[in-house]
Amino acid sequence: MLENVIPMAEDALSALGVVQTFLQSDIPVLHLRLADLLDIAILSAVIYKLLWMLRKSSSGRVLRGVLILLFAMWLSSYITLTATSFLLNKVVEWGILALVILFQPELRRILERVGSSSLGLVFAAAPKAMTGADLDIALNQTAEAYASMSRDKVGALMVFERQNILDDVIKTGTALDCAISSELLKNIFWNKAPLHDGAVIVRGGRIVGAGCMLPLSSNTNLSRDLGMRHRAGIGMSEHSDAVVIMVSEETGSISAAVGGMLKRHLAPETLERLLHNELTNGSQEEKSTQRPLLDRVWGRRKEDGQP
Repeated sequence: MLENVIPMAEDALSALGVVQTFLQSDIPVLHLRLADLLDIAILSAVIYKLLWMLRKSSSGRVLRGVLILLFAMWLSSYITLTATSFLLNKVVEWGILALVILFQPELRRILERVGSSSLGLVFAAAPKAMTGADLDIALNQTAEAYASMSRDKVGALMVFERQNILDDVIKTGTALDCAISSELLKNIFWNKAPLHDGAVIVRGGRIVGAGCMLPLSSNTNLSRDLGMRHRAGIGMSEHSDAVVIMVSEETGSISAAVGGMLKRHLAPETLERLLHNELTNGSQEEKSTQRPLLDRVWGRRKEDGQP
């Protein structure tokens, strides 16, 4: 019986070798290298990020127009429409410059996000993160001040810095260095105070700037009910990863902007919970960027003997 098993095993191995040779020669996917997979992952991430940024802007319609133009150019070339193909090729050649002009705000925003992201932290000192006790005190005082200003319909605008450094924004106002307190915030945003017309910048649980000017949002789909304070808050959240909170001077409504998205009509308790979740997640991401490279690639280190 053993004499019959050995030839059968040899035949099976030879058949597997033939199948493997056939697949490797006729299916090029099996020849993918690690560099090819990395290339695909980078392109996928870039395309996804571009589509995500253009999803709610007028540039999305421009992008659809460009795709239609490219499809028309391919179709005219495929069915040999010589004059049409020549005209479309010239349009595309000159259209590159037009695209740079049309997408200038989006390109500027991308470069700003790249320059102020964790890559920039390699060459700049990272801000001090808030500890648990400091975070709870700061957010409790903020929620208390916002509840009072909401009742009195006092306009307010605060920016909580995370990983993106906001030194350029702080330079537009008055530099400060003080702890967050409810009474201080109400004094800053009192309508006769010299620093009330602007934003307060918070870094590491401390107020580092007041009366600061923020970039306005370029989103044309925003509601007409939103005033300049809300548009500035949304614009700041579009240009950075900061968490921006506002009080409407007309209605007393509390709002928060994160990543270009606005959440309105928040209760003080909801505001405190939202800030705690966003800033806690932000501090955890900042710690993860400071891990050693091998630790981030191969996973978290084992701590205290845990698997």
